[in-house]
Amino acid sequence: MSLLVQKYGGTSVGSVERIESVADKVASFRAQGHDLVIVLSAMSGETNRLIGLATQIQATPDPRELDVLVSTGEQVTIALLCMALKKRGIDARSYTGGQVRILTDSAFNKARIQAIDEVNMRADLQAGRVVVVAGFQGVDENGNITTLGRGGSDTTGVALAAALKADECQIYTDVDGVYTTDPRVVACARRLEKITFEEMLEMASLGSKVLQIRSVEFAGKYNVPLRVLSSFKDGPGTLITLDEEDSTMEQPIVSGIAFNRDEAKVTVAGVPDVPGVASKILAPIGAANIEIDVIVQNVSADNTTDLTFTVQKNDMSKAVAVLESVAKEIGAREVRSDDKIAKVSIVGVGMRSHAGVASRMFTALAADGINIQMITTSEIKISVIIDERYLELAVRSLHTAFGLDAEPTESRVRG
Repeated sequence: MSLLVQKYGGTSVGSVERIESVADKVASFRAQGHDLVIVLSAMSGETNRLIGLATQIQATPDPRELDVLVSTGEQVTIALLCMALKKRGIDARSYTGGQVRILTDSAFNKARIQAIDEVNMRADLQAGRVVVVAGFQGVDENGNITTLGRGGSDTTGVALAAALKADECQIYTDVDGVYTTDPRVVACARRLEKITFEEMLEMASLGSKVLQIRSVEFAGKYNVPLRVLSSFKDGPGTLITLDEEDSTMEQPIVSGIAFNRDEAKVTVAGVPDVPGVASKILAPIGAANIEIDVIVQNVSADNTTDLTFTVQKNDMSKAVAVLESVAKEIGAREVRSDDKIAKVSIVGVGMRSHAGVASRMFTALAADGINIQMITTSEIKISVIIDERYLELAVRSLHTAFGLDAEPTESRVRG
């Protein structure tokens, strides 16, 4: 049968009862003859609880010691699941990231995986055991415990699947797949049977919270078939694969609508329109570790320009503080900011082969009186910045305009 890597998130293992349910699910796959590697998150809320303890001691916890602390959450769940499996007569063995030897760099709290030693896992699989691995963690070359950042258990699962050349990596979560958009915003959103890595990467980067973006990057790089399923309801989920696998099929123009409320806009107005001025503005922003998203430059008749870009909302005040001094140095007129904006994006590999997509998008928004403040595009996405008051209206309008609404009789399962 198949070698499957299954990852279960925090809500899936949020209580002893839910861990027992995961054990039942694993047992059913084992009974079908599958070899299994299970990756677990900490119980839902546990990582936040541990971080809260740390901040009671240090306002800014020491990064190395914080990783030692928060990595304990997954150790609880892997041990409990192994106990539940043994109770069912299934031999199982738990491993921390260090015991597997998931080797990472030394960037505490946001480490990146460099190599995986799969020898012990393979030996256990050959002996008929279920291997249970703590997600979210590894060790550096000096033996220090490291963690992979929020959502890092998804990356652990995909990385193990790549190392073991698994037939599929299955991400079990509280939703039953990837939807055309958030069903809480659009009630008639549809679950997608398939989506490409490229589309999923764009949707994850644009605000979709179903999968951690690094896990999608990893899966695409190593061509790991990735499936999103519900821990609480049976169903086929959504398969994420390479575009080439569907090359014989007609792709939909747009596969999904993504959106992000965590956007703020900063404008440096009246900037002298001379070479190098953009670098003088943006370089200090980068040095302050502030990530920039959409950038627009407008040149005026008086030989000045306005440079506008978006950042995360919690970085807006910091960005403005940096730019106030920069504006004086370069002779800019003023610095303005606005945190009442949102980003809405359409995503689809079919956009490569269809003309008029942008026109349809802009026409749909205009019909609802929604003004576009900024635009950015790639081969398979178009993103617009709008007033946040119109976010949900824009998403619903675009969902309908591109034919993504489910039929009235089509049912949807949410965990």
